[in-house]
Amino acid sequence: MSITWVGTILIIETPFNKLELISNYLGDRVYKIITATTARESLEIALEEKPNAIVIDVVMPGMSGFELCHFLKNYPIYQKVPIVICSIKNQENHYFWARKQGADACINKPYTPEELLSAIQSVEVFKHL
Repeated sequence: MSITWVGTILIIETPFNKLELISNYLGDRVYKIITATTARESLEIALEEKPNAIVIDVVMPGMSGFELCHFLKNYPIYQKVPIVICSIKNQENHYFWARKQGADACINKPYTPEELLSAIQSVEVFKHL
């Protein structure tokens, strides 16, 4: 039996064990999950896979999640792709900065896979899926 994916989600997260847990949880809900652990890797994957949503960790090697979000939202093919920023700091300035960089949602770490799914589904583009 083949699976019909309802959407593709690119998750850029560290450490890898958290990434694997989230991928398994969302994959069980018929989302095709593609993963990356660095901004550079995520850009290459995003160009090839064209995800329907992107989840970005704020702290990554090479480029912050805020910088990656800003870059993607200024790249024409990603302007309408929903981005969820994941921050370890539960601070208003992180929410403000995430929104200023173009993020559509921001959640606190640690988060459960259910909280992440809720944040992804709350984004307008995914409401029809």
